[in-house]
Amino acid sequence: MSLAMIDIKARPSRWLAPALLVLGSSGFAAAWILLALIRDRQCSWMAVLAAIDAALLLRLARTPAGWPRVLAAVAATAATIALANWGIAAAQVGRLLGLLPWESALRLGPRYAWTLAGLANRPADLAWLAAALLLAALAASGRRPAP
Repeated sequence: MSLAMIDIKARPSRWLAPALLVLGSSGFAAAWILLALIRDRQCSWMAVLAAIDAALLLRLARTPAGWPRVLAAVAATAATIALANWGIAAAQVGRLLGLLPWESALRLGPRYAWTLAGLANRPADLAWLAAALLLAALAASGRRPAP
C-alpha cells in the first residue's frame, strides 16, 4: 500500500473521541490528585487546564464542531473535576486510616465524598471550577473571536 492511496482527511472511527476523553480525563485527574497531595491544597486551577485538555483531545479526534463537541468537552471536564475531588478526598482520608489512596477510594461513599469536597472547596475553588466548565464550552465550540 503506497502513501498516495491513504486518504488523509478520512473520518476517524466513532470510538476514538470517547476513548481519548476517558484516557485523558483519567490521566489528568491522576496528575491533579498527585499535585494536590504534594501541595496539600485543592489546586482547583487545574480544572482550567483540564478544560483545555478536553477541548484539544476532541479536536485531535477530529470531532466536528457543534453542540455534541461542546457537550462532550463540558462532560469530560466535569468528570475530571469529580474524579479529582473524589481522589483527593480519598487520599486524605486514606492517609489518616493507613490506607492507600485507591483502597480508600473504593471504600469512600458518594455522600461522604460530596461532604468532604464541599468542605474542602472554598469559594475561590468553586470559581475556578465554574470557569473551567465555561472555558471547556468556549474552547470546544470552534468559534473564533471577532477581530
